[in-house]
Parts: sequence; C-alpha cells; structure tokens
Amino acid sequence: MPRKTDSNNPADWLFIAESDLDGLRVLARQEVSYSLCRSKLAEVLEKVLKAELIRTGWFLQKTHDLEILLGHLKSRHSDLVPQSAPLCKAFAEAYFSDRYPGFDMEDPDWPDMRAKLEQVASLMATVKSRVGTGT
Repeated sequence: MPRKTDSNNPADWLFIAESDLDGLRVLARQEVSYSLCRSKLAEVLEKVLKAELIRTGWFLQKTHDLEILLGHLKSRHSDLVPQSAPLCKAFAEAYFSDRYPGFDMEDPDWPDMRAKLEQVASLMATVKSRVGTGT
C-alpha cells in the first residue's frame, strides 16, 4: 500500500530527507556524481529546515532558498541557527548552479562533501528527535 504523506507533517519531510541521505552516502563513499551530490544535499538540507520550521508552527512556504529558510529559523530564535548557517551558506547556490548550465562548476572535494553530509545528518538527527517519531 502506498505511503500517504502530508506536506504539513515534519515527520514526512524527514522521511524523504532520510531516504535521500542514504543514497547520497553511497554516492559519496564511491565518489560518484559530485554535482548531483551537492545539489541533492542542498535539497536534503532544505527538507530538514522545513521539517524544523513546520514543527514550530511555521506555515509552509514553497521555496528552495536556503537563506530564506535560515532567516525564518533566525526569526524564531532557533538554537539550530549556529549549526544551520554554515551549511546554508555552503549550499545556497548549489541547488541551481549544479543543476543547470551557465554557472562555474566546482572541482570535486569529496572529503568536504562527506563532512558536510554528516553535518546535515547530525542536524537531521536533532530535528528528528524533536519531532519524536520513528521515521
């Protein structure tokens, strides 16, 4: 039976983000498709931030802009800002620059990618513990 998801349920955002993160770990371990990993990790970060914001009563805004999402965390005086801000800065442009032509491509830095992947995973674990589900 298909799983029914709800965009206003933070657990559903985390469920999808966790699945994406599992795939990214495989690609990063094998050092395959750096630009895909960067843009997909930006998407995972977006989902984690949205899960946390929705958990705190934020009305879902359809945006891929990590800086906007970080701004909403700041306005809510979230204790996750120090952990989220460097990740948002690192991936703010990746969603678009690694998916479409017309941007400079970065040289692969797999050790940094794996480190950032684990930082996003740590952030997700914190949010997941706050949501309090077994997703």
